Amino acid sequence: MSIQWFPGHMTKAMRTMQEAAKTVDAFGYVLDARAPASCFNPEFEKIVGAKPCVFILNKCDLADEAATQKWQEFLSRKAPTVRVSATASKDAGKIVSALEAATQKTREKHQAKGVYRPVRCMIIGVPNCGKSTIINCLAGRKTVVTGDRPGVTKGKQWVRLKNGLELLDTPGTLWPKFEDQQKAYRLCFIGSIKDDVTDGAEVAKKLLAAVWQLYPHSISSRYGFDFTDEQQSFAQVAARRGFLLRGGEIDEERTAKAVADDFRKGKLGRITLELPEEV
Repeated sequence: MSIQWFPGHMTKAMRTMQEAAKTVDAFGYVLDARAPASCFNPEFEKIVGAKPCVFILNKCDLADEAATQKWQEFLSRKAPTVRVSATASKDAGKIVSALEAATQKTREKHQAKGVYRPVRCMIIGVPNCGKSTIINCLAGRKTVVTGDRPGVTKGKQWVRLKNGLELLDTPGTLWPKFEDQQKAYRLCFIGSIKDDVTDGAEVAKKLLAAVWQLYPHSISSRYGFDFTDEQQSFAQVAARRGFLLRGGEIDEERTAKAVADDFRKGKLGRITLELPEEV
């Protein structure tokens, strides 16, 4: 199965972001800590340009802590990097401090000219990486719509914080063609590509294989068996969960959803799918 997903609304969103980028002072680039490299959208480089950028490693509560530390050290060589769990209000201060530091020169220039306007930061990232949740965390209230699936944010939304920062929430956006199918699968695993545009059973089988290769104890601990091959292990999950149809046939839809949920909700443990040395 070859994975490609770039619906028309993403083309429109990219154009809107390119226009809005002219009016912002910095960027908050949100990356899912479980697959940071796969979350880099090559199209965003054109949008960010030379403006200050802060990497926000999100969902760290679901990622391998040691691997997240490696990613923070690696990314910090390129730009300021903070690691957070968007649902933890205590992490809001880290992001605000990083954005304030990144825009300090801009604010000083404004003040020197007698210009007092909010510093504007655009929050960008692939679908379902947690941009809107982060903005709500920073604002201390629900200001933008969130959801645990891609495509919830439909257009740009400005949110003003108490400290004078203005944040622009943008739709999660991918790129026109996935040359690297391994990255495409990882984006499926973390929910950045809609489940209903792929073969769910195929994705679940690849996910089981990937987790077994990296964290074999996670599979045996959660499901009570050692991985053998994709098809047989998928069938074993179905049998143990009782997801069988009449005649013993596998209910592929329910089994695929169960495997995806186990990973995305952390029931398989804290997992990181890629490391900086692989980049």
